[in-house]
Amino acid sequence: MLRHWGQRKRPQMADTKEPVTIKKYANRRLYNTGTSTYVTLEDLAAMVKQGEDFVVYDAKTGEDITRSVLAQIIFEQENKEGQSLLPITFLRQLIRFYGDSMQMLVPRYLEQSIDTFTREQGKFREQMAQAFGVAGFGPLEDQVRRNMEMFEKTFAMFAPFARGDKATGEKPRSTDEVDDLKRQMAEMQRRLDRLGQKD
Repeated sequence: MLRHWGQRKRPQMADTKEPVTIKKYANRRLYNTGTSTYVTLEDLAAMVKQGEDFVVYDAKTGEDITRSVLAQIIFEQENKEGQSLLPITFLRQLIRFYGDSMQMLVPRYLEQSIDTFTREQGKFREQMAQAFGVAGFGPLEDQVRRNMEMFEKTFAMFAPFARGDKATGEKPRSTDEVDDLKRQMAEMQRRLDRLGQKD
């Protein structure tokens, strides 16, 4: 009977994949409670790449600090030579959006863009391999263009706020932001072109 209970319980545990809990201590050491070992940011980066989910808590306060730890991992990766993913123009634009009236739109837009890119990356790799050159980036450029159009449509939803006040003659607040984003997208395309030429 004991064996029968154990056989029923095991599938239930396999079905519920709880994120691994990582605790960060005052000495900045990270402790993986799942493996009962201390880990590094490199270890956490490897977990992310393997699709393993985790949450990070401050060991003293219990505060969820997952976002700041993930940002720290990105910072470490960006500092590695030849590993940079984030263009300077993109980083500048992100900083400008903090505290801006359009800030609430940015996370959703970025999330949708990276989700789309992640879903389509298999197709991109296959098409690049077939094209064997810069032409392989065509589908990616098309996707970037579609993302830009989606973002502009999102701004259009807020047209009453973006047009400004006719009575006071106030100018639209989002025009410069859209222009900056267009420049950022153009820079991204230039970087993709350079990558294609290297290959």
